[in-house]
Amino acid sequence: MLIPTAPRGSYFEPIDDRRYKPTPHAGGAWDPDEQHFSPLGGLVVHAIDRHRAAGPDNGLVLSRISYDILGRLALDECEIEVETVRPGRTIELLEAVVRIAGRPVVRARAWLLAAADTTAVAGGPDDRLPSPGSLAAWPMSDIWPGGYIASLDVRPVTPPRPGRTTAWITTPLDLVAGVPVSPLASYLALVDTANGIAVRQPPTAWMFPNVDLTVHLHRQPHGTWTGLDTTVTFGPSGQGLTGTVLHDVDGPVGTAQQILTVRPLPGA
Repeated sequence: MLIPTAPRGSYFEPIDDRRYKPTPHAGGAWDPDEQHFSPLGGLVVHAIDRHRAAGPDNGLVLSRISYDILGRLALDECEIEVETVRPGRTIELLEAVVRIAGRPVVRARAWLLAAADTTAVAGGPDDRLPSPGSLAAWPMSDIWPGGYIASLDVRPVTPPRPGRTTAWITTPLDLVAGVPVSPLASYLALVDTANGIAVRQPPTAWMFPNVDLTVHLHRQPHGTWTGLDTTVTFGPSGQGLTGTVLHDVDGPVGTAQQILTVRPLPGA
């Protein structure tokens, strides 16, 4: 179900059916002239929702989305095209391409699966995180610059430590100004934050951007909080991995994985 949005700050402003202008709130962490990928990831899901709404409702639900970040995400107008790669009544594959200045910068593929009542056999880890309302806010902008990080309300479950943090994240901002956005798009717009909540080295000395993000969901999330139970690993040869168990207020909903390229900042 789509939720209405109020006229307040947002990460993007719509230009037409496929084009969007990022606001300063979407500003990146290492470069203020770049977009942070997290809200753009949510915008891709919003574009997928719009593509699906233009056709018949087949009752499928997004169960996996994998993003490949192909290049620099300039803080500039972007265009998103969505196509159905593999149509089906029970399984469907969609692809979205984000272009900035005519150049592909993100390619995403989403698997949609049939919804059915499997309550009788449902099971798995059910460890719930403490309610975000019971936790104190953490000024993540003390570590990271950028408009996106400054826009967040971050509530760690325990004090963040290098390579390991569990935290709730929400934002008072809309994803797209004046446009209804699905709960899933709003939820996924915060998931890429995972790579920044458990830093192993200061981002003023080291770069460790992710070149992808893959999310698997066994349940559709709801609510305004995204829970990230995150572990960051750096390998010995320039690669790293950020792995996250995703939560909503009722418990785990899936996982996220990000591969990192780890390198020292020049002159650091």
